[in-house]
Amino acid sequence: MRVFLTGGTGYVGSAVLDALVRAGHHVDALVRTPDGAARVQARGAHPVLGDLANTASWRDAAAAADGSIHAAIDYGAHVADTDAAAINTLLALPAKKGRFLIYTSGIWVLGPAPSPVDERAPLNPLEIVAWRPAHEKRVLDSAAAGVRAIVVRPGVVYGGSRGMVGDLLKDAANSLVRIVGTGENHWPLIYDRDLGELYARLVSAPAASGVYHATDGGSETVNEIVAALAEHAPTQPSIRHVPLDEARKKMGPYADALAVDQVVLSPRARALGWTPTLHSVAGNAARLFEEWRSGEAA
Repeated sequence: MRVFLTGGTGYVGSAVLDALVRAGHHVDALVRTPDGAARVQARGAHPVLGDLANTASWRDAAAAADGSIHAAIDYGAHVADTDAAAINTLLALPAKKGRFLIYTSGIWVLGPAPSPVDERAPLNPLEIVAWRPAHEKRVLDSAAAGVRAIVVRPGVVYGGSRGMVGDLLKDAANSLVRIVGTGENHWPLIYDRDLGELYARLVSAPAASGVYHATDGGSETVNEIVAALAEHAPTQPSIRHVPLDEARKKMGPYADALAVDQVVLSPRARALGWTPTLHSVAGNAARLFEEWRSGEAA
């Protein structure tokens, strides 16, 4: 199958690209730079040089595909507008039998969830992603026009050197870890390779549609994660808890995202036969440090 992928060199997009290539799909991956194009090509995909905000630079590639995966996010003041323009372009492509669109959202649209929630939970988005529910709805509503519409909400992604857990690994290696809030909040987690495999499964499942959570089903607190990472750090790091009010002054709405308490389950994804291979950051701390070092070296 031919798949158009935005965010081909991003954290989520890289994992998705690798999984699609492993599954034998032809991947046209959007990249911004010649260096990104070379990296994508080395991983077995075809690069499409363009910019997410310049939809004309990639529309034809998306139109030629059997379906699209939107995994890019252009962080900045106009993130919502850029995302909306990308969605509108993908939904305006010429009709094609079986065409699908997989949109990458995230679990922060659920808001605080100290008790387990699944894909049926009402949305109560954190401020940092207040714009996302409308974009999810826009994608899901396209099913009425014949698009196989899917929304994936990944948990906190880990693996390699990027993401929130990657930041903790870096801080632990540098001997100072700052935890926003009490650290007793739970982070729903997902290993990057396992996340990529879910996308590949969704592409290949013609009946798959609607919302899918992507979490490993664990319920580790930030304190438990940091304690495990500290045991495997080169030197024992100093761990400091930063009051949420203080963190907000420096980090804005992102501080609330780091401190939110969530336990998120993924029954619809598991019903497809998807089974995460890793179920814990704390239980795989040594492995994750090795991956982080390899990522930093690369």
